[in-house]
This record gives sequence, structure tokens and C-alpha cells, in this order.
Amino acid sequence: MNTMEHTKEVKPKMPNPFTPTFGIIPPCMAGREDLIEELSEAFANGLGDPNLSTIISGARGTGKTTLLSLMATEAESQGWIAARVTASDGMLEDVLDQVLVAARGFLDSLDGKKLTGVSIGQFVSFAWDNESPRAGNWRTQMNVLLDQLAEYDIGLLITVDEVRASIPEMKKLAQVYQHFISEGRKVALLMAGLPHAVSMLLNDEDVSFLRRSRKHVLGRIPDGEIRDALLFTIEQESRTIDTLALDETVSVIDGFPYMMQLVGYRMWAESPRIERITLEDARHGIELAKREMVEGILEYTYRELSDGDRRFLMAMLPDKKDSAIADIACRMGVKSNYASQYKRRLIAQGIVGEYGRGYVRFDMPVFRDYLEQRIAEDNE
Repeated sequence: MNTMEHTKEVKPKMPNPFTPTFGIIPPCMAGREDLIEELSEAFANGLGDPNLSTIISGARGTGKTTLLSLMATEAESQGWIAARVTASDGMLEDVLDQVLVAARGFLDSLDGKKLTGVSIGQFVSFAWDNESPRAGNWRTQMNVLLDQLAEYDIGLLITVDEVRASIPEMKKLAQVYQHFISEGRKVALLMAGLPHAVSMLLNDEDVSFLRRSRKHVLGRIPDGEIRDALLFTIEQESRTIDTLALDETVSVIDGFPYMMQLVGYRMWAESPRIERITLEDARHGIELAKREMVEGILEYTYRELSDGDRRFLMAMLPDKKDSAIADIACRMGVKSNYASQYKRRLIAQGIVGEYGRGYVRFDMPVFRDYLEQRIAEDNE
């Protein structure tokens, strides 16, 4: 391309449509359409739809937090109130406060007091007759709110991110939610967490009710859907991308939602005033994205692995793509049934996937490169 042709393509800087920040809803949620449709229909169907109690699991970067944000927004568009929390101490109080704020245009105060003044604008501002401590326990306080919401046929969605069985309030929420359901209240509970955290929660006898929830695992997205999502995101902002650049980008992303947003964001930022994204732009973006993937996802994932998990993964490295469990076991110096225990653990964590009977492959992009780099550094 000569200088004159290149100059003709220069435009005002175009906003970057890719969103590698956790929880920000991207223009296109690739590979999750069926789940999104199921949950959206659940809000429309209301009480009795099994999808109103759903647990989502997946490795870091598979889009759990983003999906929670999207479904909360969808619920609100259908006339529900959404309270968004992360599993932690104080989460129940946070739910209560969020519901009060969201519903303040038409709810009495928690203790039944009336509003003294209301001004209608973009938001409703109000003042209570007097301030007093909240009466009753959390379930009692929520029942007061839910009774008032029911008068307007308004449902309540509670989303909980990063579920952990070790949080007492997580168990309390699950136990009280069971009562909400048995009382016929219009409520929904959408939770998300890492596979091992979800497994620990479901194995806890104190919240056995949650085992009846619908369960979804967010895994790898097919390359074709990644390609379509990239093109849609780029072209809706009136840019294009070279075919070779697109091919290389799709290959590196390897079906991982967070990696798609990282690579997309970085390659877009290379020449944001030029209409066409080139192969050079893509390659620069890929290198930057790989570093961020290591720092933001892979290092934390690696730290959580057991010694056996790590040995299993290291034993996969001699193979270019698929690894036979028999070969892995041989390299580990163990029997195949012993190695298979680690295979199941790593599949549950979204790090590897099973491709054909007795064969596994890295499912988390860049993880193979990361392990090889660690070995090289340890040998220096």
C-alpha cells in the first residue's frame, strides 16, 4: 500500500468496541445465545420456570461475570428488580440496600413508614418520616419488601458472583431463597463461580436445595462463532480486517471469550484511525494480549493447581496437540486410572478438554506456552 492510499483511509479515531474489563457487556456474546435465551424466557415465564434458579461455572475468563451482568440487565428490561452481589461478608445487607434503592419509587419504607416527600425526575428522591434501625432478621426484612413488590407484580433477581461455600452469608441466602420459592414468591437466583467453588457449594449439606438448580458450564466457543463475533464487532464500528489477520486472531483466541476481548482491544488500538486492521496490527495486539492473559488469568490459575495437576499438565507438553492418557500416565510414572483422576479435575477447571476417548488437549489458550516458559526459566 502506498502512502497516498494509506492516507485516504485515515479517519477520526474510532471508539474501541472490545471490552476486556470483567463484567462489561460486549457488543456480541459469542457462543452463549442458547443460555441467554433460556434465561430471558425464564423472566418472562416467571414463577415455576426451573431456569430461575441457575448456577453457572467455568474457568477464569469464560465470561461468567459478563453473563451475570447481561442477565441482570435483561431482567430489568422485563420489569424485574436486580440485586448484584459478590459472595462475601455483608452481601445480604447489600442485597437489601440495592432492592430498596431500586424500588424506592413505589415502596414504603422497610418498617412500613410512608414517604414525606417525593420528587420525580430521572431518579426518585425521597425522605422518610424518621430513621430507625431495621427490624427483624434478613428473611423478615426481605419478606416485607417482596410483599410490596408483589403488589406491583415485580420480580426480584439476585445475582451472586464468585460463589464460595466458606461464606456463611452464601449459605444463609441459599437457605432463605428456598423459603421464598416454597412461599410462591416471584424471585430468581443466578449464581456463578469457578468449577471447584461451585462443586464445594453443591456438596455442602446445608444448601442441598441448590442441587436442584439448573447448571451450566461455560466452555470453549467454536472458532466459527469467534470469527463471526469478531467480524460483527469490528464492522459495526465501520472498520474491516485483513483475512490473514482474522485467521491468526481466531487461532490464538482458541475459543476463549476473555482472550477474544483482549486481542480485539489491543489490535484495534494499534491504528484506531485507519479503516483496515492489518496482519501487523493483529500480531502486535496478540503479543500484548498474551502478556495480559498470563498476568490476569494464567498465573492465578497455576497457583491454584495441586502438584499432581501440574505434573499431569507438564506430561502433556511433549505432544503437539492431543495427548493420550496412557502416554501421560507413563510420563508421570503412574497407572492410567490414577492419571485419569487429574484429568477429571483439570477438565472441571476448564484447563483441558477431552477430545475423543482417552485423549485430552489444552483448552485454556496460551497455557501451553506459559508452562513451557516456566520450565525454561526454571532451567536457567
